[in-house]
Amino acid sequence: MSSTGAFAGETDAKPAIARPVTVSHRTVIGLALPMTLANMSTPLLGFADATVIGRLGQAHLLGAIAASAVIFDFVFWALGFLRLGTAGLTAQALGAGNSEEERATIVRALLVALMLAGGVIILRGPIAWIAFAALDASPAVTAAARAYYDIRIWSAPFTLMNYVVLGAVIGHGRTDLGLGLQIFVNLTNIAFNVTLVAGFSLGVRGSAFGTLGAEALGTLVGLIILWRLHATLFRVPWSHIADRQRLARMVGINRDIMIRSAALLFAFAFFTAQGARGGDDVLAANAVLMNLFLVTAYFLDGFATAAEQMCGQSVGARDIAGFRRAVRLTALWCVIFSVAASSLAFAGGGAFIDFVSTSEPVRRLARDYLSFAALTPLLGALAFEFDGVFIGATWTRDMRNLMLAALALYLVTFFALRPLGNTGLWLALLSFLAVRGALQGWRYPALVAATFPEAQAAASTPTVSASRA
Repeated sequence: MSSTGAFAGETDAKPAIARPVTVSHRTVIGLALPMTLANMSTPLLGFADATVIGRLGQAHLLGAIAASAVIFDFVFWALGFLRLGTAGLTAQALGAGNSEEERATIVRALLVALMLAGGVIILRGPIAWIAFAALDASPAVTAAARAYYDIRIWSAPFTLMNYVVLGAVIGHGRTDLGLGLQIFVNLTNIAFNVTLVAGFSLGVRGSAFGTLGAEALGTLVGLIILWRLHATLFRVPWSHIADRQRLARMVGINRDIMIRSAALLFAFAFFTAQGARGGDDVLAANAVLMNLFLVTAYFLDGFATAAEQMCGQSVGARDIAGFRRAVRLTALWCVIFSVAASSLAFAGGGAFIDFVSTSEPVRRLARDYLSFAALTPLLGALAFEFDGVFIGATWTRDMRNLMLAALALYLVTFFALRPLGNTGLWLALLSFLAVRGALQGWRYPALVAATFPEAQAAASTPTVSASRA
């Protein structure tokens, strides 16, 4: 039975019956495309906010928005494991036909989101002190950014609950709802910002209130979506929600994802920092080329999302054939798109560089290293796809450990190639992307065997019987 069934809470009344996912090329594209579009809509939000504030003609206000964006991107991104962990666990409960556990997973995640948001709000003073000290902006920018921060920080409960909602609808196989919710929040945010900043002349405070209001409305709409998917969402026995074993599993999964994400962030931050050592032109050229990679990452991440859902549901349904087919098809499409993306980067990278930067020295340097950037989607494709597989199957401990191993090899490679300058830095990054996928591919067979022991036993039974005969 497909996971994209009727939009209703009908499963709540059914007994626990395994629900294997329908794995096909159409399913993969149907799951991946909406999340790709949702990912691509997010940068438009930042562009709209910057445009609204920028038209006020005060540079320090635009700087304040940029500085505040860095702070909130870091704080909220660090808690993004709520989306990933919820997606994997929800998909597994769906595949197992265990509606009560699916609902309990969502409620647990919402409670954790509220607790984490409470911690962020309680610690808003120390967070601000550390963040603004690190940014070291001018007094005018800092004052405006702090005004924005003091309002926007109260969106933490809504932002984190929206992560849970997004993870829940992805786990349920309804990435179309995830796309709709993302577009709703982004368009509402733009409308509020234009109204409050341009209409009511509230400056950066208007922008902060606009984002706060959009996140709050998004949470309301998200909860309505969850209620429509699960008519008895909050009718789960507290003893089930507070089950220690299930809580411990959820906390462990989220902890592992957080460590993995922090290691990934460090890898890219290290790349930026080492590029800065080569001078402003090298730093700028690398930044241009990394933006080229990030554009392709939107597409690859969509297929990782498809893998999360289909692999998670297959694990819950104990469907090893469906699981393996989901891995094959998502890997196939991920590689196809990575080849296309690399080809486009080689062919049109020069035009992209000229569009992003008007500095001739930066353009020349970026062209010198374009071939490295064009290879990033190709060498990183399997790492993206396997991330989705590992999250869906909740192999998060192995994902964490393999990420740390790849990071260590990345640093060793960089220092070994350091005499090559920026070329060595790019080679180290490419090796990091390739090694991540290779290590996950190496570990994959053993994890499949451990996750589906009954399938391995069934496969060996005829051989044993024949030998005895």
